[in-house]
Amino acid sequence: MKTIRRVVINPDVCHGKPTLKGTRIMVSNVLSILAGGYTIAQVVEYYPELSEEDVKAAIEYAAATIDEEIILTAAGS
Repeated sequence: MKTIRRVVINPDVCHGKPTLKGTRIMVSNVLSILAGGYTIAQVVEYYPELSEEDVKAAIEYAAATIDEEIILTAAGS
């Protein structure tokens, strides 16, 4: 879980959305690119200021966050 330390939340940066330390790149942006089919290497190429560890930190942060969420389903689902 040490990689999660690369994710920061600062109310003065990106409206308080989680970003990768030292950047204004939001975790959600990295996850969206990965969901679109990019590899970690392609994300790093797209955002050269990020490292592979930064991208993995974004994934780890998302996994840890969703693990704490309560999932609601629609009635009849």
